[in-house]
Amino acid sequence: MLYCSLSAQERKLPLDTTVTTQHSVTINGASFNYTAETGTQPVWDENGKPIASLHYTYYTRNGIKDRGSRPLLISFNGGPGSGSVWMHLAYTGPRILKIDDEGYPVQPYGVRENPYSVLDVTDIVYVNPANTGYSRTIPETGKEVDRSKFFGINADIKYLAEWLNTFVTRHNRWRSPKYIIGESYGGTRVMGLSLALQNQQWMYLNGVIMVSPADYKVIRVGGPVSSALNLPYYTAAAWHQKALPDALQQKDLLEILPESEDYTINTLIPAIAKGGFIGKEERLEVAEKMAYYSGLSQKEILDHNLDVPTSYFWKALLRDRGGYTVGRLDSRYLGIDKQLAGNSPDYNSEITSWLHSFTPAINYYLQEVLKFRTDIKYNMFGPVRPWDNKDDNTRDNLRQAMAQNPYLNVLIQSGYYDGATTYFNAKYTMWQIDPSGRMKDRFEFKGYRSGHMMYLRREDLKQANEDIRTFIKRTLANGKSARY
Repeated sequence: MLYCSLSAQERKLPLDTTVTTQHSVTINGASFNYTAETGTQPVWDENGKPIASLHYTYYTRNGIKDRGSRPLLISFNGGPGSGSVWMHLAYTGPRILKIDDEGYPVQPYGVRENPYSVLDVTDIVYVNPANTGYSRTIPETGKEVDRSKFFGINADIKYLAEWLNTFVTRHNRWRSPKYIIGESYGGTRVMGLSLALQNQQWMYLNGVIMVSPADYKVIRVGGPVSSALNLPYYTAAAWHQKALPDALQQKDLLEILPESEDYTINTLIPAIAKGGFIGKEERLEVAEKMAYYSGLSQKEILDHNLDVPTSYFWKALLRDRGGYTVGRLDSRYLGIDKQLAGNSPDYNSEITSWLHSFTPAINYYLQEVLKFRTDIKYNMFGPVRPWDNKDDNTRDNLRQAMAQNPYLNVLIQSGYYDGATTYFNAKYTMWQIDPSGRMKDRFEFKGYRSGHMMYLRREDLKQANEDIRTFIKRTLANGKSARY
């Protein structure tokens, strides 16, 4: 058991330590024992000096005779600046939050068994990058911290790849088939890691899994493509909130999304690309069709010159239908603003709801269940800003890694009601990774009737884990040579 509070003036964790506990779980009706190791492992600079210590939790199923043939799933969340708590304690791990079946918090807070965890088919390690969870840079604050080593897309990928080399070596997992999973910004992270692990650490993967991935090649660029790609999400969120015309509302969600997607690709992107030179009649027609697929009015769309920001959609969709705002990361969630007027919500209704249950649960779970006891704060969101987004080549990094490694496959998972990293953005990213189309049979997309953290909804928790389980089983080499 670890308890680390050296004095009132010095509150920090050892750089390199572990606590191991034994547990059992029942997954898909089968019970088994497993080992949980939670601890810290240093990040070293080129001179062998520790410059950070990363906190992790590592689960292994007991009774495995050949650990070398058992897969290892390496899990990251996003942010950037987010701890690994979200997928750890609500998606793939052996324990999940006590929440209701739609993902809303309930008291008393805590955890319960996850009957759908993928621990039955793969061991899992959850990694907290620098300044997230219990991970910290050395020193923790001040001008002495070399932020360029950690807080940017390429720096993040470089030091994490090196750290994983050490972790895999320490735990004798070099022979194991390996998978990396990243949520949100973690999608950018794992695209980059796929090549960094391969070319810098000589560690080859079987799979990359992106959960609600953020692709900054689209999100922060703006323009006709970035704007138009939001429309299918508007359709999904409006359908859930019963804000679409009857002709669409009476159909199932999966019947109407292909219509909205087709309109987006073939009509809306070209229309917005014309800017102020679009003809008056065409402008009116496009605005009318956008209104049909979004639940907003034609006038609102015309007032935005066909380019409707997501923040306005969250504020305006239900303005005249009860006065609620809808959530950014999950538009099933509702909020109440100070006034109905305005162009964006006062707050994100979904994240405030999630923090209700995640924060007490992870603090209780690590300290009381996994016995990792410390006085330092678990950073749900850590101080990593400013973040260097320059030279983002992660999309092409993944393409290169796949081209060089015939074993490497990709699974993308998205919630239809996610308004931050939309499902159609994720599809677009998938289409753009390999322009040649020669590797498209190695990509798979799965959508769910929930939001950014689609696993919070119990039905999607079950299905999404099963999709990962199926993906892992399908992409194991099973003696097949890595060749074209």
